[in-house]
Order: sequence, then structure tokens, then C-alpha cells
Amino acid sequence: MILINFGHPLTPENLRELEALLGAPVTRVIECPAQFDPAEPFGPQVVALVDAVGLTPRQWQGEPILINPPTLNAIVALLLAELHGRMGYFPPVLRLRPKANCLPPRFEVAEILDLAAQRDAARGRR
Repeated sequence: MILINFGHPLTPENLRELEALLGAPVTRVIECPAQFDPAEPFGPQVVALVDAVGLTPRQWQGEPILINPPTLNAIVALLLAELHGRMGYFPPVLRLRPKANCLPPRFEVAEILDLAAQRDAARGRR
């Protein structure tokens, strides 16, 4: 599984939690932090961000990919649209949550969001 990290850095503990949840190893982590200029349109910045990942069209469409999204919601919306266009489907998304009673604040793996399954289920509710 390729993990593309558009968000905050993940710890070795986060990767162990993720692999336990996946039941498979994370074979590659691509760090691609989303730092956007709020004075400029976000669309072109998302294209540049995804281009910077460095995957080929074949890899986008054929490799197992998991996304750790950035935290700004508008960027996430555009990022998912861009990725769907390149991949042909919505990628699974990592969800982190704050660890309870932890100082300084740390995060743990909460779940993997299956956007494709969510979309398919929603089609039945039309």
C-alpha cells in the first residue's frame, strides 16, 4: 500500500497502527504537505500538489493508494476531485483522532474511510 501524506507528519506508531488496521504493510510513504497560498486560486495549486506526488498515470490507476488528507476542508474537496479524475475512483482516506489524556497532543489512527463504498451506498438512497 502506498500512503500519500498530504497532512501532518505521521509517527512510526501511526504507521504500525495503520498496518494493523490494513492487515498489510505500507510499502511506501510519499510526503507531500499541502501548503497553499490563500491569495491564489486553489484549483491550480491542487493540480501542482498532486503532480508533485510523482506517480505515473499507470501507478495512479493500478497501485493500492491510501490518502492522509490535509486539514483544510476546501483543499480536501478539490484534492478528492483531482484524485478521482486521475485514479478513476475515490481513494480510501485515513482518519486520525486525538489521543485521550495525552500531553503534548498526539494523534492515533481512528479508521480508514472507504469513500467509494460510501458513494455506492448513497446511490441506493436517491
